Amino acid sequence: MNTTPLPDTAALDRIRIVLSHPSHPGNIGAAARAMKTMGLSRLVLVNPKAFPDAQADAMAAGATDVLVQAEVVGSLSEALSGTVLAMAMTARRRELAVPALWARDGAAELAALAAGGEVALVFGNETSGLSNEELAMCRRWAMIPVNPGFSSLNLAAAVQVMCYELRLAALDPGRPPAISGAGELATHDEVEGLIVHIERAALSSEFLDPASPKRLIPRLRRMFSRAAPEKKEVDILRGLFAALEKAATDPKCK
Repeated sequence: MNTTPLPDTAALDRIRIVLSHPSHPGNIGAAARAMKTMGLSRLVLVNPKAFPDAQADAMAAGATDVLVQAEVVGSLSEALSGTVLAMAMTARRRELAVPALWARDGAAELAALAAGGEVALVFGNETSGLSNEELAMCRRWAMIPVNPGFSSLNLAAAVQVMCYELRLAALDPGRPPAISGAGELATHDEVEGLIVHIERAALSSEFLDPASPKRLIPRLRRMFSRAAPEKKEVDILRGLFAALEKAATDPKCK
């Protein structure tokens, strides 16, 4: 009998499963069941159409504790607050999106970062999926390699697939250790704060015309998604823009 202990799965406790605008309470319950079977418990619901709901409880089939602990928020931004990485699940490439990952690679990246911080896996509405605005708030996006001839996958089924991949990645003892001395990644809130700061500086300097379509912000989000900035790097950039703003209003610099 193999008595080798399995690796610690504590990282699973730092993974949020986020369902944005779910319309069917049964899918919420089935997603909770899918999560519990794979050892995940952090469910966040963004503006659910019906919750709490008896159908959700029935479909949870023993995972009602996940539903009881579920957090209900009003926006995806709230759901992602405090995370160091948010990954969207979508089957369609969108404009300005970063390159896609397959489900297994995406789960491995999430599990690795969850060893040191909060992460989120985001699923969209059953009918329309994630909006472009919601997708832009996620640094990565992933796809499940479904049959292209019949690609329709139920929300709860997609959650089950990804929770399995997340558990598999968390149990994988072959993942390389974190780089010694690497800086702590900036959170979603910190990166969003930097983007707001850049937008403010761009408007005040007249680099950005407030009357023109704002393509700058989606491009900045795409750039920071690729860069995965650290906290210190965000602090440096915030300090730089603050100094530039101060210089622009100082009469001595006129």
